[in-house]
Amino acid sequence: MKKFRFALLCLLVLLALVLPIFFRSNPYNLILLTTILLYGVLATAWNIIGGMGGQLDLAAGAYLGLGAFTTGTLLIRFNLTPWIGIFIGGLVAVLFAVLVGLPLFRFKVKEVWYALSSAALVEVLRIAFIMWEKVGGPVERYLPSYGSPLYMRFGSYIPYYYIMLTLLLAALFINFWISRSKLGYYLIALGDDEDAAAVLGVGVRSSKLKALMIYAFIVGVTGGVYACLYGFIHPNFFSSPLSTEVAILGIVGGMGITYGPLIGAILLVSIRELLRANLGGQLESLYLVIYSTVLILIVLFRPRGITTLLQDGFNKLFSRWVRKNHAE
Repeated sequence: MKKFRFALLCLLVLLALVLPIFFRSNPYNLILLTTILLYGVLATAWNIIGGMGGQLDLAAGAYLGLGAFTTGTLLIRFNLTPWIGIFIGGLVAVLFAVLVGLPLFRFKVKEVWYALSSAALVEVLRIAFIMWEKVGGPVERYLPSYGSPLYMRFGSYIPYYYIMLTLLLAALFINFWISRSKLGYYLIALGDDEDAAAVLGVGVRSSKLKALMIYAFIVGVTGGVYACLYGFIHPNFFSSPLSTEVAILGIVGGMGITYGPLIGAILLVSIRELLRANLGGQLESLYLVIYSTVLILIVLFRPRGITTLLQDGFNKLFSRWVRKNHAE
């Protein structure tokens, strides 16, 4: 089973590497693939704090916006290459996460109250950056295009696809590593029963804070690439709908499963974008009705996540294949 899964993983990675070759002449399909990878990175990062740690975090838009504005502002004002700026943006997101996480975890804010608190942060930052004239205020600030890969500005979406794919593989590896580390065991215990985990000696505050910092760093770095991909920065990058959708992808895909949020992103973002492209111009918001219906059906009939359905199907097929080979 392990050898088969490893071979399947290698095949999927190879497919992801060669996929842009088939769509290089179609910019729409390339940006669609890149968008799916973007949401895959965000949802996989959310899995650390939300899936393993059981914290319904709705602040992905805050960390994405901070990473985007840090990277964009450093490029516009100081001509600093985004290859360095994205990591500084990740650190800024971590600093903000620490400033917010310390008091929230200190006073044991959790469950719905933590969700509301984290969601409020996104809107607070959006308003703050609208009023902050030195970083652009309410208008778009376009990133300079120097025509050089040094400034992460390309004439095609293909490089952005591979950058996002690299971030996704890194996020998956971090998830896999954490899930098998002491921190991962602590987070899973906290997600199951925080009070019981505390009685058993789990460091509740430190474990949550570490998970939040890792999550914020990944999303902050992704925000820097996001700004370069679209070529501008704007306070609307602090997006509450994006934060909510990231959490939905993590929950529907399969909380705590390393590749669950990625599966959710691949299926749901694809469905959303295809519906928007085909129905968006005919009946306004009809695609949202269909998309919402799909989400409701998944929650009703597969509450543990759609990844568990794929796992069950895979295990049944593999068991039949093993029995057939033994019979022969």
